[in-house]
Amino acid sequence: MKTCLVLEGGGLRGIYTAGVLDEMLDDKIKVDAIISVSMGSLIGINYLSKQKGRALRYNLKYCNDKRFMGFHSLITTGNIANKEFDYYEIPDKLDPFDYKEFKKSKTKFYCTVSNLDTGKAEYIEITDCKSQVEYLRAGSSMPGVSKIVKIDGNKYLDGGITDSIPIKKAQELGYDKIIVVTTRPIEYRKKKSKMKTVQTIYRNYSNFKKAIASRNKRYNETVEEIIKLEKDKKIFVIRPSKAVKISRVEKNKDKIQAQYNLGVEDYRNKKNELKKYLEK
Repeated sequence: MKTCLVLEGGGLRGIYTAGVLDEMLDDKIKVDAIISVSMGSLIGINYLSKQKGRALRYNLKYCNDKRFMGFHSLITTGNIANKEFDYYEIPDKLDPFDYKEFKKSKTKFYCTVSNLDTGKAEYIEITDCKSQVEYLRAGSSMPGVSKIVKIDGNKYLDGGITDSIPIKKAQELGYDKIIVVTTRPIEYRKKKSKMKTVQTIYRNYSNFKKAIASRNKRYNETVEEIIKLEKDKKIFVIRPSKAVKISRVEKNKDKIQAQYNLGVEDYRNKKNELKKYLEK
């Protein structure tokens, strides 16, 4: 039996996933692979480094720091999420990430990125978070408020544009037990993008423009497929049991904590079912 954990993104909605994964750490739930998207990647790496509470801790501590994320970072650096502070200073100095523990893990970890030239998703296997940090940054760089991340001649942005919930990739890789953690309630469906400014910004990347325009359709089809697979007991899904109004760049600590707490609560309510699913 091969087990895969699929993690959706969603900016600070992803703190929900941190609550789920911290509980899974306590229960010593092991998986063979993690396929993550955007904020799901930044949360998910802490699962393999076994750093319970770290994702919540630094997001609460720095959410109102102008160096962290927001308008100040956007106008001063061109990135709504500050490259140097978020991806280097925090993990290297302020709230150290355990790079060695991550490397020791036998669980494969994939970060989803969107290739601007092809308009397709790429799934980068991360074996060393320090040397491959730019892939993690690329996969979480929101279009329109982030600079294009260039790696080895390729141009990348947020993986959520091309594959928001990579359930099909997990199936293609041969995983037969799949746990999906989403950051939206079951009734949520994505509306068609009205991001005309973003379309203009990426006018030279026709394939990426098409991916942005069709994202809602692909997202909604994936949600329907997940519901069907869950009903057939082919996958196991943990999703928000209610909607918490929280923005992708939330500054309100109470809302961030509430989103995390919801993840903890929802996991605890489903953990016995999860264990049975994994044992079969």
